[in-house]
Amino acid sequence: MSDQKVISLITDFGFDSPFVGVMKAVIISRSPEIHIVDLFHNVAAYNVDEGGFWLTHSYHYLPKGSIHIAIVDPGVGSVRRILAARYDGHIFLAPDNGLLHQAFGGQQDIEYRELDLPRLSDLLGLPLASATFHGRDIFAPVAAALAAGVCEFEELGNTYSDVTPARIGQVIKIGNEINGAVMSIDHYGNIITNIRGKLLDGHENCTVECSGHRFTIKRTYSDARAGEDIALVNSFGVLEIARAQGRAADRLGVNRGAKVTVRFNKT
Repeated sequence: MSDQKVISLITDFGFDSPFVGVMKAVIISRSPEIHIVDLFHNVAAYNVDEGGFWLTHSYHYLPKGSIHIAIVDPGVGSVRRILAARYDGHIFLAPDNGLLHQAFGGQQDIEYRELDLPRLSDLLGLPLASATFHGRDIFAPVAAALAAGVCEFEELGNTYSDVTPARIGQVIKIGNEINGAVMSIDHYGNIITNIRGKLLDGHENCTVECSGHRFTIKRTYSDARAGEDIALVNSFGVLEIARAQGRAADRLGVNRGAKVTVRFNKT
């Protein structure tokens, strides 16, 4: 385990409000030596599945022992639970709304606990939580306490198993087809799917279909002429649809959640 104290943040808060900065201020006010990594704050508003997708594809770049806060929380202030999860030497804090299931639903060796907020309030001196900003009032101080060793994972609450399922399901392979979905649209307008590139190994002769369009798979963007729409396996190891030197999502009218099919052509 690393001795470095690290907290990462994934949210749909964006940067045109003080929410991210206030959360970071709460963390360092409780433990100034903590390193904070902004993984992604432009998750599409309320898109729980996109938040979970980027969590699972990003967390492992941080050192073991890191704490990860993932907040995409359309149910903030409601009776929805707040969960902690321990997996692969990392701890994750997120609302129980499908985000953690999207990130780790297929894993067997993950441990969940439901935050016991009355107990943690006494133990950590949490403020009276507002109805709309649990990131500041609950997630940030709890993460700071975990990173600083003030509170252990086992002290967060009772074990929990009835985790809310993700809305976008897992990739399905049937016959000569793989069916997945669009999970994210990046800054360049690239269409990022949940289909892992390793599923395509040994099947170079295939086509990708999405929203009535077909694409051939290339190795990288420069293998296509400017303006050509292609598919490729990106740096996160998942299938992506892109337009060379352009914005594929804008041109094709593809949105998050759209179905994506890979068909292995008969030879």
